[in-house]
Amino acid sequence: MSDVVTGDDGRARCSWALSTADYTSYHDDEWGRPVHGDPALYERLTLEAFQSGLSWLTILRKREGFRAAFVGFDPDSVAAFGPEDVERLLLDASIVRNRAKVEAAVANAGAVVALRETHGEGALDALVWSHAPDPAARPQPRTMADLPATTPESTALARALKRAGFHFVGPTTVYATMQACGVVDDHLVGCWRRRETGGR
Repeated sequence: MSDVVTGDDGRARCSWALSTADYTSYHDDEWGRPVHGDPALYERLTLEAFQSGLSWLTILRKREGFRAAFVGFDPDSVAAFGPEDVERLLLDASIVRNRAKVEAAVANAGAVVALRETHGEGALDALVWSHAPDPAARPQPRTMADLPATTPESTALARALKRAGFHFVGPTTVYATMQACGVVDDHLVGCWRRRETGGR
């Protein structure tokens, strides 16, 4: 049994990637590819937090709105947001208007800046990637049922992020971020993207 499906273009993909063109593009061009740099990782953490309780498709289709609202996910700029900026964002229909998540995004930008001030440039990058599991120590997933919601590494990273002042970073949200950023390779065996990365 496999959850890898061959599309009209002849490429075998994880089955979730074929439900919409948005998902296909995200699967092929981004999901599972290594992401580095504090702004890029801050963006992924923010989007995964906003996704909680919603369809990822909703987030994908509002992504450009999020990028505009959060100044390209520049942590320094967002960390400077005040209460009036939060109220402004809660009126912005181009993003998900959830007060707790908006406030968390602002607080998390401040946490990124504080990490950098304490540990140097790229501190968030170093923290996230220090929790990458040994690829040889985990079986390669063959079906969607093989994909965990959390792992010991995501639980440990969630704890580390919370200690650093981050919000909305539970183990499930953090594991989704790890998947999105290529910290783990959860493309299924037989998916062309896993083969491309050498089956990490």
